[in-house]
Amino acid sequence: MPRKATSKSKRTISKSTDSKVAQLSLESLELVANFFKVLSEPSRLQIVCVLKSGPHNVTEIIEETGLGQANVSKHLKLLAQAGIVSRESRGVAAYYKISNQSFFQLCEIVCETLSIQLNEQNKQIKELVAASSSS
Repeated sequence: MPRKATSKSKRTISKSTDSKVAQLSLESLELVANFFKVLSEPSRLQIVCVLKSGPHNVTEIIEETGLGQANVSKHLKLLAQAGIVSRESRGVAAYYKISNQSFFQLCEIVCETLSIQLNEQNKQIKELVAASSSS
């Protein structure tokens, strides 16, 4: 008897946990992964850091980051598509701002996690150095 086809987007990873992420469909997880891919480029993070202080136009972003105009425009487009920044017209200029300030909470969590990992690695390195120098 043929098995009924299961839609890829309907399947979930796990329903046995309280985690909202663990209950997402594969299609939804792809959206989450794509969001993080947008943040995987240092130049985009640089732009986001500039926008933390408030709305900026492309010229101001270029001046503060040292990136080229085409590069900044490309990154702003991707950030806007991901919903991280929004665009607002002011006369002839377009200003970009962070769409959701909770974005920076995510950044803080990542930075704290990296700090913990680096401290642990430093501790392990010191232990290795101490062990090798006592041999």
